[in-house]
Amino acid sequence: MGGLCRQKRCPHPREGKTALDPTTVEVIKGALIYAAEEMGIALRKSAYSPNIKERMDHSCALFDPKRRLVAQAEHIPVHLGSMAMAVREGLSKYGGTLGPGDMILLNDPYISGTHLPDLTLIAPVNHDGVLIGYAANKAHHVDVGGRAPGSIAGDSTELYQEGLIIPPVKFVRAGRIDDELANLIRSNVRTPEVQMGDLRAQIAANNTGARRLSELVEEHGFEAVQEAMEAIMDYSERRMRAEIKVMPSGVYEARDWMEDTGLGGGPAAIFVRVTIRGDEISFDYSGTSPQVEGPVNAPLGVTIAGIFFTLISITDPTITVNDGCFRPVTLHIPEGCMMNPRRPAPVVGGNVETSQRNVDVLMRALSNVVPGKVPAAGLGTMSNISIGGLRENGTPWTFYETVGGGSGGRPSSDGVDGVHVNMTNTMNTPIEALEAYLPLRFESYRLRPNSGGPGEWRGGCGIERSWTLLGPKAILSILAERTRIPPWGLHGGGTGGLGEYILRRSDGSLTRLPPKCTISLVRGDSLIIRTPGGGGYGDPIRRGPELVLRDTLNGLVTREAAEKDYGVVVDTENMLVDLDATESLRQKRRT
Repeated sequence: MGGLCRQKRCPHPREGKTALDPTTVEVIKGALIYAAEEMGIALRKSAYSPNIKERMDHSCALFDPKRRLVAQAEHIPVHLGSMAMAVREGLSKYGGTLGPGDMILLNDPYISGTHLPDLTLIAPVNHDGVLIGYAANKAHHVDVGGRAPGSIAGDSTELYQEGLIIPPVKFVRAGRIDDELANLIRSNVRTPEVQMGDLRAQIAANNTGARRLSELVEEHGFEAVQEAMEAIMDYSERRMRAEIKVMPSGVYEARDWMEDTGLGGGPAAIFVRVTIRGDEISFDYSGTSPQVEGPVNAPLGVTIAGIFFTLISITDPTITVNDGCFRPVTLHIPEGCMMNPRRPAPVVGGNVETSQRNVDVLMRALSNVVPGKVPAAGLGTMSNISIGGLRENGTPWTFYETVGGGSGGRPSSDGVDGVHVNMTNTMNTPIEALEAYLPLRFESYRLRPNSGGPGEWRGGCGIERSWTLLGPKAILSILAERTRIPPWGLHGGGTGGLGEYILRRSDGSLTRLPPKCTISLVRGDSLIIRTPGGGGYGDPIRRGPELVLRDTLNGLVTREAAEKDYGVVVDTENMLVDLDATESLRQKRRT
């Protein structure tokens, strides 16, 4: 892919086509979307790792014979937004032919668009010898080799340190896994049984999607299904163009920073210029920092995914997401910048951390375009934690999770406490599941008071989550952001609380860890994770005293912070607000 990427509008209306009954089109559209959802159910229920089975770090979609996205499940935005690139480029780079029962596997970020732990599996779908589409999915594997367990090292300097690189290869041949490729993968990962179990789950997902697509063709006929696919995409295009057309034309800019590039360097800027003209919109990243030595470079697919996610978020949520949504979009992402690096720049953090900051920048640029639809900044990090070691019996184990935090305050409601935002759509892994699988004992799991940014609408609170290592020793990697530059507020709202990561050694000594590091742990060592809160929205003095009282009684805002940030005097003993003292204090703040 070059530095300039352009989405072109397909001709419309189509000449020589007989229009389908709109009801039939809707039926086929619903069937395609649910087929993608059902693929995800099959994948999750068949998976071995808690990361997929419990945290649901996977995504599924269906494509037409021209490799265009026609339906996706409500899964992971960073996966889904890059899936079209993975299918298009993966199939183009694969040199062989694909027949019934074949599937190609890849994870090369410069082809598949994300990072090495995300393995993409693509299956052609044939019916009576005719190609009718493709089923595809991505799943995050808890280990793909590399220099650190979990393959999420925060200090890698080249792609080759981040794990096993798989170009597009035929992993499944006529319905059977290629044993030689399977052995190659097994020999390069720390927990081969888990990885192979998750790959088989990905195969099951594609088989489910292929079966459902074939059933649609059996019921409605090949021509009708293909025509419905075209109609669905064209309709999404028309609706997206209508949304863009009502936005005020102009040029809008924003800048934010990655606070740490992974090797002590930083900050590194992300700059975007958004231009709206009529029913088209363009995004230009000229002015973004050049690619860096550390792992926060974002592959092109990740950057595109952030743009698509933001566009979908600020327009009508009822628009069906498919190729048609993105035809009005033009992109200029210079090759060699941090948002479109040249191989072999490391990218593992670009997928999880830079992707989040990219959305922050895009939302800030568009906050004056659609002011009623853009919230304050969310926590802005996935707070990636990966760890691995040996059990008492010498068998290896690995663990990876992202930890949620606060979303930003919104134009008419508070941010959400303890949730994943923007480019991730995963769950917080249940501690019961982790303690059952891993040599870890969890010590705390709670919301952080005062971490949500003050505002008329408060930012969501971050999370405190801590655990102690029960095994003999392990290697821990942290890859996070927003420990120095806080999530921003909007329209007078305050910033969200900063994140922090604290190591408590078995002797009780405490060390504040950098947000990107790889260190050794021994039995009895503990990690305390405190994630950022979201920014506030609007002047905190305008917040209803009863809402401040509620937050104080719920432990989300302390009595001292209620007075300092909101000008509200709370009597927690009697569970009420001192209205006279509050009005006096607020009046002083106003003057």
